[in-house]
Amino acid sequence: MSTEIAGAGVVITGGGGGIGAALARKFAGAGARVVVSDLSADGAQAVAEEIGGTAVTADAASEEGIERLIAVSREKLGAIDLFCANAGIAPNGGPETPEDVWARAWDVNVMAHVRAAKLLLPDWLERGKGHFLATVSAAGLLTSLGSAPYAVTKHGALAFAEWLSATYRHRGVTVQALCPQGVNTDMYQSTGEAGALLMGASLIEPEKVAEDALKAVGGDEFLILPHPEVAQYYAARATATDRWLGGMNKLQRKVEDALG
Repeated sequence: MSTEIAGAGVVITGGGGGIGAALARKFAGAGARVVVSDLSADGAQAVAEEIGGTAVTADAASEEGIERLIAVSREKLGAIDLFCANAGIAPNGGPETPEDVWARAWDVNVMAHVRAAKLLLPDWLERGKGHFLATVSAAGLLTSLGSAPYAVTKHGALAFAEWLSATYRHRGVTVQALCPQGVNTDMYQSTGEAGALLMGASLIEPEKVAEDALKAVGGDEFLILPHPEVAQYYAARATATDRWLGGMNKLQRKVEDALG
């Protein structure tokens, strides 16, 4: 079931910068009424003022934050037609990463989606229409060298989006997973030399991701792949797993050698 963006009520988490801000600009430019949410009050306000939208400072990963965001958004928009679960964090590390960091990654990258869906679904199912766009990243389809919490939780975000689609698509709920690879955002910049080695050659700008998302929400194809080659990697992961893992380990060794 396609979503008409002109006139639609759109909510975007993590909208104060990066992909979220680009989505806000793109959807507003197409005629949507946009609520921009972010932990950064200044970031959300700046983007909202630029596009003529509404800023809401909220922690979309907490129950209280998502409840407030959706309540204020419904007050401002009347109804939420498209919810963009875009906020995300990518802490570096593996099993040694402190448990509170793992827990925060789980809350931001997975439970924020679950908590939003719990509040959105009753209205969407009653109306027979609603749209959930999850920024999953290619890490959810593949992996993320250097950040086990990001890889694991983005797989969780993908699994939840798949479950939503399988369960509710016949009742008018459209679910899509936005899965870019390297995108020139603050998150990418924080990965330093390792990120440049892994993703620098295929780096794209947030505006390209937003443009692809805008085109895709007019349809109902589940995966949105701003890097089309990710589809090939995803297929290789499923059908030639050992070869794919060998290739990923080769990349890991390349990074280790480069960083000394």
